[in-house]
Amino acid sequence: MLIKEIDLDFGKVTIHDKILIAKLNEGVLFDVPNNRKLLDLGTEIFKGENYGYISHRVNSYAVDPMVYFESAKTSNLKAIAVVSDSEMTRRNAQEVERKFYKDSNCFEVFTTLEDAVSWIKTKI
Repeated sequence: MLIKEIDLDFGKVTIHDKILIAKLNEGVLFDVPNNRKLLDLGTEIFKGENYGYISHRVNSYAVDPMVYFESAKTSNLKAIAVVSDSEMTRRNAQEVERKFYKDSNCFEVFTTLEDAVSWIKTKI
């Protein structure tokens, strides 16, 4: 159930039941300042309740792995999922990005948004 849709300068975020889903713009660098904007949204919207984050990678862009150190400080962010139909994107997320997140059991990679949503719900 879609609750809210928010346009940011680096992409679009949709808020569902305790899940924040981001589709970032082609060619952006998703860095710590952009990540803080997403974390601030999570704080504002979920008001301390547990939630999950899905990076729905329909476009090609770069991710600074340092964003995961920042995300790890957010106690009510319980899980992060990456969704992509690109094998290279999935492999990079699995083999590189995952290592930077505090709990690799709470970071998973999927080929479909539906599978990611189902998994996130088990974590929150």
